[in-house]
Amino acid sequence: MKSYQRRLAAKILKCGVNRIWIDPKNEKVKLAVTRKDVRRFIKEGFIEKLPEKKRVRGFEKTQQRRGSIKGSKFARTGKKDAWLKVVRPQRKLLKQYRSDKQIDSKAYRRVYKLIKGNSFRSRHHLESYLKDKGLIK
Repeated sequence: MKSYQRRLAAKILKCGVNRIWIDPKNEKVKLAVTRKDVRRFIKEGFIEKLPEKKRVRGFEKTQQRRGSIKGSKFARTGKKDAWLKVVRPQRKLLKQYRSDKQIDSKAYRRVYKLIKGNSFRSRHHLESYLKDKGLIK
């Protein structure tokens, strides 16, 4: 039954189950069923969060050089990931303008399709386009 209290305490203390210490001498802890009970035992010191174990490196990490890189440029990080890094902030900006009523729905649709078509390099490029065309109020 200790595992249930351990899991609850881990969720409350925001750590792993293995970092929870429950006082083995206290029999009341086994009766804890609710989060309220577990919180009370944490306050009283019957349940504690153990410190993190430090990782010990037996060797010094060497810097990775060009010769040790395996795979082509896009095998390591795909083209889609790069495209999403550009597109998502642009769409977020456009939605913000729409929610703030700075851009009308027709212009929103047109610019959304331009973003999808990869017309803008960055958020800044999109902002400058909107200002030049007078689409922002």
